Amino acid sequence: MDNQPTVSARQPCSLPRIVITGVGLAAPNAVALPEFREKLLKGESGISEIEHRYIGRVPAGICSFPETRYRKKKENKRGTRAGCLGVYAANEAVADAGLELADFSGYERRRTGVYVGLTEHGTAETEIEVYNISRYDYDLDYWTHHHNPRTVLNNPAGEITMNLGITGPHYSIGAACAAGNAALIQGVQMLRLGEVDMALCGGISESVISFGIFASFKAQGALAQHADPKLASRPFDQERNGIVISEGACIYCLETLERALARGARIYGEVAGYAMNSD
Repeated sequence: MDNQPTVSARQPCSLPRIVITGVGLAAPNAVALPEFREKLLKGESGISEIEHRYIGRVPAGICSFPETRYRKKKENKRGTRAGCLGVYAANEAVADAGLELADFSGYERRRTGVYVGLTEHGTAETEIEVYNISRYDYDLDYWTHHHNPRTVLNNPAGEITMNLGITGPHYSIGAACAAGNAALIQGVQMLRLGEVDMALCGGISESVISFGIFASFKAQGALAQHADPKLASRPFDQERNGIVISEGACIYCLETLERALARGARIYGEVAGYAMNSD
């Protein structure tokens, strides 16, 4: 196939080689890999100004994607924003890998792992519930029974497995801003151990709907401000004044090189190695 990476027949070690065969994403400036790459190369930002409860107008990154492409509106309402982003990105990754959702083209669902990196989760859902019951004099009878499944740490990964019918291992990984990378490492390790045949892994953030996240960074004096919201995030500018809160998701489909070649999959690249420190 065109643009395939060079694959050597020599193995440097006995461990299976792991490759990326699918990518699915939702970002403020794009909801598909080709568009995302094009926007990055053109330097086009997806940051806009939003009105946030209690905070006022702030620059932020909001993802505009087809939320009901892979599950019904009722399911999105019952779940979380992170789960909604994750379900979209995971389905896009599977489709991008050339796998049929109906049967995963020979991949057993119990042999598929889902590993999701999260910086934080559950704060937004709790804030929303507290706000809702405040309108009813804090009567707990108005507290939703969906709160517990929404706020368990493995929620986004769990919503992905339920949507795709995956019964293999799934869990969320916390490692601050390196959480997405940690999830990728977990996917590689599980594939090399032979625990799974395919791994869906990456990072998800729903931070933009959390009042606490904005309030915390504002209290630290670290919330970026600029007359033009598209210029608010400028980490390498000497006039920088903070960060921009955003939401998004990116899920990779990982599998062994042997299996990918056997099914004639397009290969984006190989995970040749990794490192992990304390973030």
